[in-house]
Amino acid sequence: MLTRIVKMTFKPENIPSFERIFETSRPSIEAFPGCRLVRLHRDLKAPEVYFTYSLWDSEADLEHYRESEFFREVWGRTRALFAQRAEAWSLEAVNPASETL
Repeated sequence: MLTRIVKMTFKPENIPSFERIFETSRPSIEAFPGCRLVRLHRDLKAPEVYFTYSLWDSEADLEHYRESEFFREVWGRTRALFAQRAEAWSLEAVNPASETL
């Protein structure tokens, strides 16, 4: 299992647009093969900073999604709203036996 975390910082005036994009896109992302869940989090002290947290069965499943036309379209609309460049991490559990969904 792979955990993907993406940190995004938005211009304050673009936050409502981003939240709409996320809410309408999330069901389609979760429908991609290998995607277990997608969640959105916001920094408590910096409300313009958001994180997506997603779980994937494998790196290949994540890459299949990232190579899709759907991803390119959604990411293009999202990236236009950024105040600064996004950061992303792909992580594996050190102790997978302790993971719960």
